[in-house]
Amino acid sequence: MGFTIGGIREMRSGSRRRVRTTECTAVAEYTGLWGWDVVPGARAVSGQCSCGDASCTAPGAHPLSFGAPVPAGAGLDVATKAWSEYPGAALLLPVGRSFDVIEVAEPAGRRALVRLERMGLPLGPVCATPTGRAQFFVAPGAAAGLPQLLYRMGWDDAELDLRGLGPGDHVTAPPSDLGGLGPVRWLRPPTLDTAGAPPEARLLLGTLAYICHRTHF
Repeated sequence: MGFTIGGIREMRSGSRRRVRTTECTAVAEYTGLWGWDVVPGARAVSGQCSCGDASCTAPGAHPLSFGAPVPAGAGLDVATKAWSEYPGAALLLPVGRSFDVIEVAEPAGRRALVRLERMGLPLGPVCATPTGRAQFFVAPGAAAGLPQLLYRMGWDDAELDLRGLGPGDHVTAPPSDLGGLGPVRWLRPPTLDTAGAPPEARLLLGTLAYICHRTHF
């Protein structure tokens, strides 16, 4: 089953083929090169979600109910065939399998990224969203362990604009659009070393919490 936003095909066939080729290549990169599953997601135009539910609480930011994941390991031919069933779908990555995510405000995330790089600490991929958030990919289990880890570091009672995403959550992957607001982009793209083995959250959390605290006050 395929879908179109608002039931209207706005692109000419040539443009549609180019966009679809770009999307399929991105899907194949995520599955075949980085070893991540990719889930087809809804998109939004003018605040309306392509899922067709007028009361959708997350327009353009959730998986399609009828969409089958493209599994990790799928190559270009398999990804192209699978993704052709969902023209125009956003690329979503399921969290909690290969990675969890620590999300902070983008200004704080950018400052933390510079400091972490200067310190020589291991870093995984980092995304920036059009909603002004920075998403740090870390080892699975981080979201569930975040409250205890903050407690042990002495940040449990601080007002931090920081949250963990874990099993059941999804993040929109570049170059897809998030909720009709614009594309997600990489601040630090994945590499062969970091995609399959993102760092433990404890290695980054102290710096992230400190920068978030400084930014808040």
